Amino acid sequence: MARPTMEDVAARAGVSRALVSLVMRNSPKVSEHRRRAVLDAAKDLGYQPHIMARSLASRTSNIVGVMVSDLRNAFFADVVEGMDAAAQESDLELILNTGRRSAARERTALESLLSFRPGGIILLSPILPAAAIREAARQAPLVLVSRTSTVADIDTVNDDGEIGAALAVDHLVSLGHRRIVHLDGGGAFTSAPRRKGYRAAMQRHGLEPMVVPSEHTDSAGMAAVRKLLNLFSRDTFPTALVCGNDFNAVGAMSALEEAGLRVPEDVSIVGYDNTSLAALRHVALTTIDQPRIQMGRLAIEALAERLRDGRAAPVRRRLQPSLVVRSTTAAPGR
Repeated sequence: MARPTMEDVAARAGVSRALVSLVMRNSPKVSEHRRRAVLDAAKDLGYQPHIMARSLASRTSNIVGVMVSDLRNAFFADVVEGMDAAAQESDLELILNTGRRSAARERTALESLLSFRPGGIILLSPILPAAAIREAARQAPLVLVSRTSTVADIDTVNDDGEIGAALAVDHLVSLGHRRIVHLDGGGAFTSAPRRKGYRAAMQRHGLEPMVVPSEHTDSAGMAAVRKLLNLFSRDTFPTALVCGNDFNAVGAMSALEEAGLRVPEDVSIVGYDNTSLAALRHVALTTIDQPRIQMGRLAIEALAERLRDGRAAPVRRRLQPSLVVRSTTAAPGR
């Protein structure tokens, strides 16, 4: 069956199409009697307003396109949860897709979102070239989460990765650890500040930093630990690992268990993000908390300010991380 149109609703209610349009836009200019007649007709016909058509007609859009870097990472789910709550409060609709941690795929995903002519775009930890992001910002207001920018047309929401990584090192040193290795996040844009914070904290404590290239995935965490097992004997193996994120930490824990090393008796582990995965009782991961829900809310609020208030100056939100101690860290056993 053909999708019901405004004309069908108008015919059923015995009113004009213009009046149906006013009702669907919640206009106060319609009497309660006629509003009820239109809504009843729409319900009988199963009519739903066409969001895209309405946006094109009014030359405004309440659609927000959201590109998620990695659907497998629970961090992004928490950020989107905060965005969804704020979007409902601001009468905005979210459309989501993913870049699958590939620059080429992200470019396609971004073009797809722009084809909807959205009111704004939010990119969660993209690895796209800066030029592609600047071009997108010329077409719609744009917010970056977990990536920085100096472009005036782009708003950003981040945590302070240098402080977060330093918190992890300080915690491990306070427990007595000296051989602390960092499994970094590879090409992710959050990796550089966390790497810098780790190195600075190690040097502040008079310790030798060691960074093992990795990525923000469980498989990369496993691979990094296997590399360390080839580099060190059991007696000289690092007593603690600061991992790029929680997902990476879980992979590292799996590889350590596979090698017969216990967490935290033999090796302490600290993650980053404080995702729902870290809080699971059988994982109980010590980690650095990013205020993920708040980050999602701030991203939507920044877009709403551009769309509704006409703000032109860029917003740079930098939130403070905190340490969450669970069961994967303890004093070194060797």
